[in-house]
Amino acid sequence: MTLKQLEAFYWAATCNSFAMAAERVHLSVSSLSKRIAELEASLGQVLFDRGRHRAALTDAGTRLLPLAAALLQQADRLQQEMGSSTGLRGPCRLGVGELTALTWLPRLVEALSVDHPALEVSVHVDVGAALAERLDKGELDVAVIAGPASRSALTSVPLANARFAWCAGPKVAQGLRQMDADAIQSHRLVALPQGSGVTHLIDDWLRQTDARPARRLVCNHWGAIVGLLAQGRGIGLLPEGWAQALCARGVVQVLPSPVPLGSLGYALHSRRDDLRPLVSTLHGLAAQHADFTVASSAF
Repeated sequence: MTLKQLEAFYWAATCNSFAMAAERVHLSVSSLSKRIAELEASLGQVLFDRGRHRAALTDAGTRLLPLAAALLQQADRLQQEMGSSTGLRGPCRLGVGELTALTWLPRLVEALSVDHPALEVSVHVDVGAALAERLDKGELDVAVIAGPASRSALTSVPLANARFAWCAGPKVAQGLRQMDADAIQSHRLVALPQGSGVTHLIDDWLRQTDARPARRLVCNHWGAIVGLLAQGRGIGLLPEGWAQALCARGVVQVLPSPVPLGSLGYALHSRRDDLRPLVSTLHGLAAQHADFTVASSAF
């Protein structure tokens, strides 16, 4: 029995497929299967039931999984403490929403490159619901998502809050005193798709004001939303930092609202069964650098 065999088993047991597990350990699927077969032969136990559409853990595999996770965690710590190179190494898959990508993500990546130069960092940008699904499947190591973990397999650590403001282009704003139910009836609501945390803020505001938008324009890109608002295509939310910067340039105007918008709390999500030092390191660095108040240079 070797650590490489245990590593192959651990990722095969916790990822959505053998193909994804093989990618995590830089092996072909056949090489991954060979290592698992060698481990089974060494233990004298069948670890996966391969007779189904998707391989499932046997009772022996279920018993081995927490033991393998603990051994691999200790091996990671030993390598960190005793290894000749500094920092963590290997793949590091981050999932973030566009708001994170356009504010503090560059600082997080820079900190990782300085403290852990051997990490192979990759970033996937998507809405929160899609990130949670990919994290659950083992396709990501961590993800920055609005709100607490909504899946039983995931856990989350709070990072920072983001605040937003109702905005419209100058021509639309000219005919409005404030953002209320009448305004949302008269103009199209420009918003991110369902699955984004911002949609919860909008839904809460609509309930409190008893407002029902007559028309919606759904767009999955913050930059495109800014362009649509600037051209007078409707009313929408923008992060406060961007709203203030764009307002100073005359691109949009902030609309006062008698019903205040709540803030949106973001958290770093990870899998409950992932106890690697990589995850705890990402928790610490994300908490240090998370800041949604910065106005992106893109705007």
